[in-house]
Amino acid sequence: MEDKLKQLLKTIKLNENVLSMLFGIVTVLLIGVLVFRMYRANKPAITTEAEKIEVANQKLGEVKVETKEDGKKYPATLPEKVTVEAGQHLWGIAEKYYGSGYNWVDIAKANNLKNSGYLIVGQELKLPQVAIKEVAETKKIEVAQTGTKIDGNSYTVAKGDHLWGIAVRAYGDGYKWTEIANFNAIKNPNYIEVGQVIKLPR
Repeated sequence: MEDKLKQLLKTIKLNENVLSMLFGIVTVLLIGVLVFRMYRANKPAITTEAEKIEVANQKLGEVKVETKEDGKKYPATLPEKVTVEAGQHLWGIAEKYYGSGYNWVDIAKANNLKNSGYLIVGQELKLPQVAIKEVAETKKIEVAQTGTKIDGNSYTVAKGDHLWGIAVRAYGDGYKWTEIANFNAIKNPNYIEVGQVIKLPR
């Protein structure tokens, strides 16, 4: 019996390096399994509610937006009405509350504004619950549709001209007509005279 024990101890001593390596591998595997299980236990489940919160935290400029079922973006918090302050125009109001100036057309339509370039201080405007209009640079209207390109810092109005067409020809973006109107202090953007010299902000 004593000889067998001595033989066993001798065998263990000879294979000490192999046993140490095996114990090391087993230890590393156990630690790996424990870490993996701990990570899975603490990982929050992705729920529909969590996705909604994540989407609601997105921003367009300074405006928080949420994506609805139709796949479009809407302002997350939009007041029903706003009161016009001195120096405000529809484009600026749309940028402030929708994150996109292009929504000025929706505000004008919701308030039945005949002259969208003329707002009165203290006037109340309804803000409709509509999708945010995002117009990519690549989708701008072709200059060829409205005439030759306008270069330079000024333009003399010709027969049949309107601010939208001038903005398309000058900038490749008709929505910039508001910048031209403001820059030239044009009170009625629907009325420009033939021969009138319009300055173009560059």
